[in-house]
Amino acid sequence: MEANNATMTVKPGQRSIKVDMLARVEGEGALTVKISNGVVQDVQFKIFEPPRFFEGFLRGRDYREVPDITARICGICPVAYQMSSVHALEAIFGVRVDGALRDLRRLLYCGEWIESHALHIFMLHAPDFLGYNDVIEIARDHPDIVKQALFLKKTGNELMRVIGGREIHPINVRVGGFYRATTRAELTALLDSLKASLDIAVNSVRWLGGLPMPDFQQDTEYVALRHPDEYPMNEGRIVSTGGIDIPVEAYEQRFTEEHVAYSTALHATVDGGQRYAVGPLARYNLNHDLLSPLAQEAARDIHFAPPCLNPFQSIIVRALETVYALEEAIRLIENYRTPEQAAVPFEPRAGTGYGCTEAPRGILYHRYTLDDAGLVTDAKIVPPTAQNQKMIESDLRQVAAANLDLPDDRLTVRCEQAVRNYDPCISCSTHFLKLIRV
Repeated sequence: MEANNATMTVKPGQRSIKVDMLARVEGEGALTVKISNGVVQDVQFKIFEPPRFFEGFLRGRDYREVPDITARICGICPVAYQMSSVHALEAIFGVRVDGALRDLRRLLYCGEWIESHALHIFMLHAPDFLGYNDVIEIARDHPDIVKQALFLKKTGNELMRVIGGREIHPINVRVGGFYRATTRAELTALLDSLKASLDIAVNSVRWLGGLPMPDFQQDTEYVALRHPDEYPMNEGRIVSTGGIDIPVEAYEQRFTEEHVAYSTALHATVDGGQRYAVGPLARYNLNHDLLSPLAQEAARDIHFAPPCLNPFQSIIVRALETVYALEEAIRLIENYRTPEQAAVPFEPRAGTGYGCTEAPRGILYHRYTLDDAGLVTDAKIVPPTAQNQKMIESDLRQVAAANLDLPDDRLTVRCEQAVRNYDPCISCSTHFLKLIRV
């Protein structure tokens, strides 16, 4: 398999791996690895997509506009942005969404996990393990795999459409609940496709478990939400393998962002500058005991026990989470009863609120301050990819160092794969850039 847009220069004792445009990731990014006399000297995961300033133009907007505006940050994970925003705003207003409305939100999130994981597993990441350049080549030789992948993604999209009003950038989410409550009949109509998709997802775990994976271990601090009763999506405390256990509102006491010259996305660090990782591996390592019975059984069948410290195996965890999301969606629908009201009543007020949910790529933190008129005076959004950037660079350094015996073209492909392990959503990460006058 050939690397895309890759250039290599060779000087005595030096190697330079450069990819000008990363393939099979969302957004515009590049990578550079410089090697001198057999030692990796410098690594850069470059994000050059223009910043989109979402935090800036949220200021002055009515709180009711926030869920629909933030949904536009990403076409793959709009639910995550809506859920983090409404949780932050509801914290200001003292709103608690429970019962069927809470279940409906979790169902909407299940739809996003299903469609996003299916997209990444089969169309963006699987080509790396199968030796293909893209999913089109896979379809030529293995059409059934691609057909099943498309069926999985369609199932997730349909769940989002029925609950959210449309597949991309849902429009039914509001502070306090929904504009319209989905009926039980509308949801039960999806059960057949969900059950068929569940069989596909279980089989995909077995298939992925049999693929050759690079032998690579990267020990780091993994950060995720933790809920006492369920695998985390919408709610929980922020915990880590390093001992962090804090409420969402304390996030900025431990996590900070910094600007680097070669990236239009801020780099997030923990506890004074340390790298950390969010996403499927973090959730699995911190919450594997809360996976559904079928997902846990699928993991045992392929002898996949936590902790998992190999980012190349994140594709397996995404498949396990797809099993979980499908099983959870089926459970929620079978127990669902149409609520009498679509939203919880509340009175707007001024204040600051915090929200954090689990996007497919990891925790997504929002903070908003409102004035007495319900207008946003300040906003802060920390996307998962911004939090994983330093981790990606660390992986690139170690992957390159461990594979110096590979020729440049194969080393380039391995480095690209190391980036794709994190399914970076680059457009999400470039929503804001601080300009400092010097």
